[in-house]
Amino acid sequence: MSRVCQITGKKAIVGNYVSHSNIKTKRTFKPNLHTKKFFVPELNDWVVLKVSAKAMRTMSKNGVWNSIIEADKKGVL
Repeated sequence: MSRVCQITGKKAIVGNYVSHSNIKTKRTFKPNLHTKKFFVPELNDWVVLKVSAKAMRTMSKNGVWNSIIEADKKGVL
């Protein structure tokens, strides 16, 4: 399974390690993803999502169902 947040669409990006002597080597920055189970009262059921820490904060603020609908509109989910 890919390392992409199902709500925000965050994914790994590429950057550089920079040493003291300014030598650059490629590296990846991976998002802080967690596989988590959420209860959706509108469906009266549990949903398993792979979400970032920021997405969990957004979901607790806006609600799980609203976040899922927004992600579907954006084409992320």
